[in-house]
Amino acid sequence: MTSNISTEKTRTIIPALGGLWSALEPLSPVIIRVTAGLLMVPHGAQKLFGAFGGYGLEGTAGWLESIGFVPGFAFALMIGLLEFVGGLMLTVGLLTRPVAAAVLIFMAVAVSTHLPAGYFWNEGGFEMPLMWALLALSVLIHGGGKFSIDRKIGYEF
Repeated sequence: MTSNISTEKTRTIIPALGGLWSALEPLSPVIIRVTAGLLMVPHGAQKLFGAFGGYGLEGTAGWLESIGFVPGFAFALMIGLLEFVGGLMLTVGLLTRPVAAAVLIFMAVAVSTHLPAGYFWNEGGFEMPLMWALLALSVLIHGGGKFSIDRKIGYEF
């Protein structure tokens, strides 16, 4: 049986960009990791400190308890630390895979809580938590990569 999959290299439609894409390809995982980490930090600051219009630990704990996560304060603290400290850790690539795994689990729970609202995020749906879960999965698969503290210290899970 022969395969229909070609082993030939594909040609770039705009040949002048081929070298650019090849040069930037190794940076793709680090761009995803750093961006995801930096975008998580403000969410954690909302939960931990009430920054950026957030409700702080008390308000977040109350909301979490209202949707069945008891004790709300423990969950608020855990989620806030994951987003704030974990976001910083992803940004610099420290314990990258364990943090990404924790984010993936957290987002899987978030997807399940948003399922009843449907797909669209602006209607409270699961779209955004699903995207975060897939970002976390990508980081989990790739690990810290070349530009990370994990690589610098020589240990990666």
